Amino acid sequence: MTSKTFVTAINCMDGRTQEPIIKWAKEKFNADYIDAITEPGPDKILSEGPENLINSIKNRVKISIEKHNSENIIIVSHHDCAGNPVDREKHLEQLKKSLMKIKSWGFNVNIVGVWIDENWAVNEIG
Repeated sequence: MTSKTFVTAINCMDGRTQEPIIKWAKEKFNADYIDAITEPGPDKILSEGPENLINSIKNRVKISIEKHNSENIIIVSHHDCAGNPVDREKHLEQLKKSLMKIKSWGFNVNIVGVWIDENWAVNEIG
């Protein structure tokens, strides 16, 4: 039996972002499953706090890495976010800060940021 592969997606709770990320991540990383960690506006949370929510996300990422052997983390920003209603430029600024925050956790994994545009297309940022 071959082992199944997992990817960790830190995504918005917005249902419109779920399927595009799952499809994209499975194709990009040849993954079987996507561990979904959802929050309203995760790019804002990871870049600005509060610390208790950052720690909650970190703990869930740790479970995905340690228990499912996930080797890739995706952080998602998206168009028309109700939880973080700012413009694209602000989202991308927060996304870059979020990537730095996740890297600071010291997990030995690949970390990718993505922007989901107004057509619900996934665009890799970093």
